[in-house]
Amino acid sequence: MRMIQLNGTVAVVTGAGRGLGAALAYALAEAGCALVLCGRSQSALTDVAEPIVRAFGRRVQTVALDLADAKSVAAAVEGIKAENGRIDILVNNGAMWLEDSDEDHPDDAVLGVVNAAVTGTFLFTQGLLPLFAHSPRPDIVTIGSISGLPNAALQTVSVPFYAAKRAQAALADGLRQKLAGTPVRSIVVHPPYIEDISPLDGAWEAAGSRRKGEAATNRDIAEAVLFALTRPRHVTLSITVDADEGGLYPSPARSA
Repeated sequence: MRMIQLNGTVAVVTGAGRGLGAALAYALAEAGCALVLCGRSQSALTDVAEPIVRAFGRRVQTVALDLADAKSVAAAVEGIKAENGRIDILVNNGAMWLEDSDEDHPDDAVLGVVNAAVTGTFLFTQGLLPLFAHSPRPDIVTIGSISGLPNAALQTVSVPFYAAKRAQAALADGLRQKLAGTPVRSIVVHPPYIEDISPLDGAWEAAGSRRKGEAATNRDIAEAVLFALTRPRHVTLSITVDADEGGLYPSPARSA
């Protein structure tokens, strides 16, 4: 069912050079998507693209993108438009991490976190919206965070990251309202703290057999995204992925 629904679609993934973005790229390719992989490091994007091409034979375009830089965002949008007459799926996964610290955060780190999650993500989405006009199944997926939910525990994240993810949740909801009555859905998935596993490792296949109490993985998030994308078109989902370890109600060891 999933392969039938996503075969022949074109998916853009930001933050695709590592971690969750790379896992999302692999899962979408396995489900039938041609890919546009965006990230700050071209070499990292190539490392993600090559095994996908070998395994699935999908078309993969790689595009340099720094979401904290408006000029980079504009250039990436033009590069994607030049190579694609349409896109079907945009996964806004790119974000900058900033951990909590007893020291003052540098100005550029704070600006980078907020601009990447909010300003850059919005400008990138706005720039690509015209390419959805030719899609029979246009979807925008925002990868948020449990940090972006009301009254979420701060845990180990910095206040700027916490605030940026709250704004990103509002961005996804604003797009949902703005695009109501159009064919475009605005889907949001909020992950907990997750373990980063490679789709090329045995741990990827073993993730589904984890017991309650263990941490979630990036495969769990990829599966949630695929589930949301393959629902009937009249259904738009907002998914919170929770876990005992690193979830909404963290263990004392995690929250200490």
